[in-house]
Amino acid sequence: MTLHDDAVLVLKAYEGQPELRQTYLDHLSAHPDGMWKACGAGHLTASALVIDPEQGRVLLTLHKKLNMWLQMGGHCEPGDASVAAAALREAEEESGVAGLTLLPGGPVRLDRHPIPAPCHWHLDVQYAALAPAGAVEAISDESLDLRWFTYDEVAGVADTSVVNLVEATRARL
Repeated sequence: MTLHDDAVLVLKAYEGQPELRQTYLDHLSAHPDGMWKACGAGHLTASALVIDPEQGRVLLTLHKKLNMWLQMGGHCEPGDASVAAAALREAEEESGVAGLTLLPGGPVRLDRHPIPAPCHWHLDVQYAALAPAGAVEAISDESLDLRWFTYDEVAGVADTSVVNLVEATRARL
């Protein structure tokens, strides 16, 4: 199964955000290259909110290019077996936390946001990754900073897409 095929199956199984979900499915139907950064009409990305429910906190990265506090995430790569695997890979690479596991049940949210040309759109498939007890983070080259925030602190540092992801993740827990 290709990554494109996996994305279609994941999106068809996702029950939330029906209009946005259909936008993603329409994009993939119209663009066989819609998983890749080279797709000029936009492309799917995969992200994961690293969460420590026992301590009531999430790990956010201060994105180097955007200078915004965000969940871990990025572009799919040819070696990714699935969208979930891409999200987990990105979370591990950007957080430095070993032993992350995705929250069961598939994606937590979808978030479509504009990006500079030539790609125009990121169609982000957002998961949540549970941090193991005693998780130790390590900043990556893609970040200016990496920090744990309590649930209540997120709204003061991040945009609404991250706040919505935290809320949806907490509801899933």
